[in-house]
Amino acid sequence: MGLGKILILTVLAFLLPSSLRAQEKILVSYDGHSGFQGPIWASKDLGLFEKHGLNAELVMIPGGARAMQALVSGSTHFAQGSATAPISVHLQGGDVAIIATALNKFPFSLVAQKEIVKPADLVGKKIGIVNFGGSNELAVALALKEWNIPRQAVTLLPSGEAATRLIALSTKALDATVLSPPYTAEAVRMGMNILAHMSDMKAAFPQTVITVRRSFLEKNRETVKRFVRAYSEAIYVFITDKERAIAVYTKRLKQKNPQVLDETYGYFAGKFSIPPRADREGVMNVLSSAGQGKGAEPAQFLDESVIEELEREGFYKKLMGAK
Repeated sequence: MGLGKILILTVLAFLLPSSLRAQEKILVSYDGHSGFQGPIWASKDLGLFEKHGLNAELVMIPGGARAMQALVSGSTHFAQGSATAPISVHLQGGDVAIIATALNKFPFSLVAQKEIVKPADLVGKKIGIVNFGGSNELAVALALKEWNIPRQAVTLLPSGEAATRLIALSTKALDATVLSPPYTAEAVRMGMNILAHMSDMKAAFPQTVITVRRSFLEKNRETVKRFVRAYSEAIYVFITDKERAIAVYTKRLKQKNPQVLDETYGYFAGKFSIPPRADREGVMNVLSSAGQGKGAEPAQFLDESVIEELEREGFYKKLMGAK
């Protein structure tokens, strides 16, 4: 091949949009099938990863501890889940940092048997959670605190994922549990009572965060930056474009009922954060629940330098100004 042709091909490579260049492969974990997973699903399903030059594969890893094991070992590159697990790993000396936060409120509702109509009725009852040490347990603990109900007045039972807990509620093996849309809509159709929406509580909580290894961020900053651009655009789609967001939910939740999809979208759309920064009070709530509130600072667990860089470059102004 002549020098002229090589130069032409080189120039064309630079002129091609990033989506047409060789894309970097990344593996991203997420931790369940509820509506608050929307941003990571949209990043993939709407072609936003590809738009920003990434070839991403999504894998579900239920449970924060398992997701952190995969991340720290290098089996995955990014993990979407609640802040509880990465903060715990960091406190144990782990090489992790939260780089973005899509949701800063508990996405749960406390769903109970129909005869339980007020918080005080929970005394002496069994409340199902995914497992101890996660956002389910913390949400219930903070709700009980707001309602002036002693923690020991109820029994918390590790009861598995949402679908399993809904079945346990239907058979009265549980008196109450925490659920997110679309499971809350199904619970109401089964005659259950929504006792409270935990997103309405005073307490903030970083429920949907992206975690990476700090060493990965240092060595692959441009990759992380492209990820955050795609992820931020996905959040903005969920906030502003109901039709595209519901299309993602239809595919991922395997749900065809328009009413359930509409309720799920309506519950989450206005709660996502853009730019995706962590609520510092929410981080402190996680620390307090782990008995680590004294002397700890939220900044220890966060690295929002990529978001700050994108802000300086005008990325978010351009994104949110787009029609």
